[in-house]
Amino acid sequence: MSTQGPTVEASPSGTDSRPAGARAHLFRNGTVEEYRRALLDGIDRVANRVAGTERPFTGISPGTLAPEISGIDLDLPLGDSGAALDEIEQIYLRDAVYFHHPRYLAHLNCPVVIPALLGEALLSAVNSSLDTWDQSAGATLIERRLVEWTAARVGLGPDADGVFTSGGSQSNLHALLLAREETYAQVAAASATPPTRPELLPRLRVLTSEAAHFSVRKSAKLLGLGADAVVAVETDAERRMSPAGLAREIARCRQQGLLVAAVVATAGTTDFGSIDPLTPIADLCTAAGVWLHVDAAYGCGLLVSRTRRHLLAGIERADSVTVDYHKSFFQPVSSSAVLVRDRRTLRHATYHADYLNPARMVEQRIPNQVDKSLQTTRRFDALKLWLTLRVMGPDALGALFDEVVDRAAGAWQMLSEDPRFEVVNRSQLSTVVFRYLPTGPERELADAANLYARDALAASGAAVVAGTRVDGQHYLKFTLLNPETSLDDIGYVLDLIAEHAGRYVHEKRGQAVVCHAG
Repeated sequence: MSTQGPTVEASPSGTDSRPAGARAHLFRNGTVEEYRRALLDGIDRVANRVAGTERPFTGISPGTLAPEISGIDLDLPLGDSGAALDEIEQIYLRDAVYFHHPRYLAHLNCPVVIPALLGEALLSAVNSSLDTWDQSAGATLIERRLVEWTAARVGLGPDADGVFTSGGSQSNLHALLLAREETYAQVAAASATPPTRPELLPRLRVLTSEAAHFSVRKSAKLLGLGADAVVAVETDAERRMSPAGLAREIARCRQQGLLVAAVVATAGTTDFGSIDPLTPIADLCTAAGVWLHVDAAYGCGLLVSRTRRHLLAGIERADSVTVDYHKSFFQPVSSSAVLVRDRRTLRHATYHADYLNPARMVEQRIPNQVDKSLQTTRRFDALKLWLTLRVMGPDALGALFDEVVDRAAGAWQMLSEDPRFEVVNRSQLSTVVFRYLPTGPERELADAANLYARDALAASGAAVVAGTRVDGQHYLKFTLLNPETSLDDIGYVLDLIAEHAGRYVHEKRGQAVVCHAG
C-alpha cells in the first residue's frame, strides 16, 4: 500500500499546501466553463421539477426525511457538481414545497418572476457586499435609487431614506430601534437632569393592534423594553385598529406617567389582510407627538396597484414604513426594506469602524450603506427588484397583485355561499379565514375537525393551507399570492377539506355510538 500523501499544488512562493484541484472550484477567469455547465445543470433540474409538479408538496414527514439527511457524511465529498445535484434531487427538490403551484394556499410565500431570478443568479456570482462603497460601487447606487423610488411611492417626502433588510421582522426591529432612540433623545433634551436608559426603558410603551404581527413584541424584547411594553389596542369588526381605542391607550399611558415610544399600524395583517385606518391613527400620533410606524410588509403591493392604492391613504404621514418585496412584489426571499421620513433618524444605527467606514468617509461623501443598516455584510438583493422593474415595470407587478386580491374576493364569496363552511370578515387584501362547520351536536367537534383536515391535506400533498385562531377557535386560512390560482382550484381544495373534516366527524360520531351502546 502506498503511503504517499495527497498531491499538493504549490503557489508562486512555494508555500501553498492545499490539495491539488481545490482551486478548480473557485469561480474565476479559468473556471467560467465549469460555472456555465454547473449552473445550467442546476437550472435544468429545477425547471424539470417545476414543469412536472402536479401538487405543491409530497406530504413527506420530518421523521421520514431526517434520517436521509442525517446519514450523509459531510466529510466525504462527492467530487463533482453532477453527483451533488443528484443527491439534492433526493433530499430537497423532490420534497420541496413549490409555491408556484396554484394549490399552495398557506403562507405569505409568492411565486417569483423570472427577471428577479436572473438578478439572483447575477448577484450571487459577483457576490457584492452592500456595506461599503469599496465592496459594491454601482450596487450601492442601485439600492439607493430603489429606496428613493419606493419612498416616493409611499409619499414620504424629500428628506426620506431607508435601507434594504432581510425581511419584515428586521425592518420592524430597525424602525422601533429608531423610535426608541428618538424618544430617549426628546426626553433627554427636555430634562434638566436626563434619566438614564435603565430608568427610562421600563416607562416606554409601543401601541399596536390585537392583530399586529408578532415581530412587534419580539422587537420590543430585543430592544430591552419590559414584557408589558407592547400594548394591544382593540380592533373593530373588520380586525382593524380602533382609533378610539388608540386614543384611550395614549391617554392612559400619559396618566400613568408612561411614554409612548411608537404606534405601529398594520397595512395588511397576516391573518386577516386588514389595513388599519391610517389617517385617523396619524392624526392621533401627530397630536401626541408620537412616532408612527406602518408595517406594510404585506400591503406594500398596493403601492403599485392602479386600482387599490387608495387603501394606503395616510401611509405618507408615517415616520417609518416596512415593505416586503418578497411578499407582494413577487421577489425571491430575501427582499425587504425599512423607510424613514427623516433620513437623520438613521444615525441611531450608525457606528464607524476604522477598518470599514471611518467617519472621515462621510466628509468625503462616500456612500456606505452600513452607516444605515443593522447588518454589516449584506447581499445585493436590490438587484432582483431593479431588474424586475426594468423588464416588467411597476404596473405589471400591480396587475399581478390586483389579480390575487380579486381572487380572494371570489373565494370569500364562494365560502359565504357554501353551507359547509363559515367565513370571517372579507379581507382588504388576499387572505380568507374560514372553517368547516359540522351541523347539529357534532358542532363541538369543529376545532378538532379543522385541525385534522389541515394535517390530512398536507400529508396528501394535494394542497397546502394555513391555520390560525380566531376568538379562541381554530380556523383555516387561504393566503392567495399566486395569480395562477383559479376559483376552480379553490373549489377543489374546499371539497378536499370538507371530505377530510367530514370523515373525522363521522368517525367520531361512530365511536360515540359504540361507546354509548357499550
